[in-house]
Amino acid sequence: MSRCDEIVANVRMEECYEGLSLVFDGSRDDLREEINAAIEKACKETGLKPLIFDNAKTDKAKHEAFYIEFTDETQRQSGAFFEMVLKELKIDKCANDVI
Repeated sequence: MSRCDEIVANVRMEECYEGLSLVFDGSRDDLREEINAAIEKACKETGLKPLIFDNAKTDKAKHEAFYIEFTDETQRQSGAFFEMVLKELKIDKCANDVI
């Protein structure tokens, strides 16, 4: 199984906003922990504090996701943050590179 089949990454960019979603099978606690660890590592190494949402409390366990969002004040540094998270998770391609 490809890593991109386990964790589906999507990047969204707008004028004053950049976001990365990481969608995964919510029944797999190992993926949740791995994604959370990658986000925490990127936060620690960059000193950035993006908005992070975890929709774990939904009724759609097959489509749970972490959402990482930056607004205009930190937007210029968000690309490096996203790359660090994706590299840590060994994801080499987003489902939608920019949507």
